[in-house]
Amino acid sequence: MNKKPLILGIESSCDETAASIITENEQGMPTILSSIVSSQVDVHKEFGGVVPELAARSHIDKIDLITKKAIDESGIKIEDIDAVAATAGPGLVVCLSVGLSFGKAIASSLNIPFIAVNHLEGHALSPKLNLELNYPYLLLLISGGHTQFLSVQHLGNYKRLGTTIDDALGEAYDKTAKLLGIEFPGGPRIEIYAKKGNPTKYILPKPIFYRGGCNLSFAGLKTAVLKISKQINTKQEKYDLAASFQRTIEEILYKKSKIAFDEFKRMNQANKNKFVVAGGVAANKRIREVLTNLCVEENFEAIFPPINLCGDNAAMIALVGLEKFKLSQFDNLSYPVKPRWPLDENAIFLKGAGVKL
Repeated sequence: MNKKPLILGIESSCDETAASIITENEQGMPTILSSIVSSQVDVHKEFGGVVPELAARSHIDKIDLITKKAIDESGIKIEDIDAVAATAGPGLVVCLSVGLSFGKAIASSLNIPFIAVNHLEGHALSPKLNLELNYPYLLLLISGGHTQFLSVQHLGNYKRLGTTIDDALGEAYDKTAKLLGIEFPGGPRIEIYAKKGNPTKYILPKPIFYRGGCNLSFAGLKTAVLKISKQINTKQEKYDLAASFQRTIEEILYKKSKIAFDEFKRMNQANKNKFVVAGGVAANKRIREVLTNLCVEENFEAIFPPINLCGDNAAMIALVGLEKFKLSQFDNLSYPVKPRWPLDENAIFLKGAGVKL
């Protein structure tokens, strides 16, 4: 009987220090043996956002302990590990360097394969951690640093259909929360505020709503929230602004996702069209509800990772490592940090915008 591979995943792209051990069962489905995530909320709270140098220092302090805890909870011994997968990018250089170097050191000391992982690919494959998911599928990746539609053709094969031309959706949530006086990290609490407010109180802009295909823009919306926030005083007005912001986001994602559906169907002849929504913002319950309803209307299957796997975690990094391990896709220990690393390396630049599409 062949031994099932045991993969150690390490994630340190931003402000979570994470380690995970995964394997697969007899049916070939991934199995999470442990997944440890250490947040740095208390470290950055007083600054209202992530401070890279402090984040890196925290990674250095914690990564050994977090990795040992992941190994202990998995019930294996460190010498049982078959490969190490670590995030190489995209993300904050000083943070990525900590996890990548640590992962290389373990792989070198055990003389086992090392696999450099694209953090975005981890999110793209994350639903595979709890269900069988065949290629191709449409992906909406919505996180603090990225917002894009991609056609996931296969492992390592991604076609970008659209992206934000300015701010990421998670950033728009975080900035709005800050303007409303919500303590960091405030983005997830916007939904709580919104439940208490009137979603039609404020009419907010929806940039490039009727143009640009399934590309998105949130800078103008963020500016409008800034202007209104300076004129409100009561708690109820804050709830109303949060509700209006949430509703505007829902309308934008509904419209742009529908366009992306058509693009995906033109590119692929799938027996059943699948729509995966992943990344930290995918934990927003209202967004899940709106996009699930759209999928019913358009005959797509809506797929979301479990809430605890939407944010940054090492299980999704280990999963990519597992997939690559089975294909013997290993990397050299000299593999560099990649602070900018698009999933679609062939995506073209949007003229005049300075970002890839």
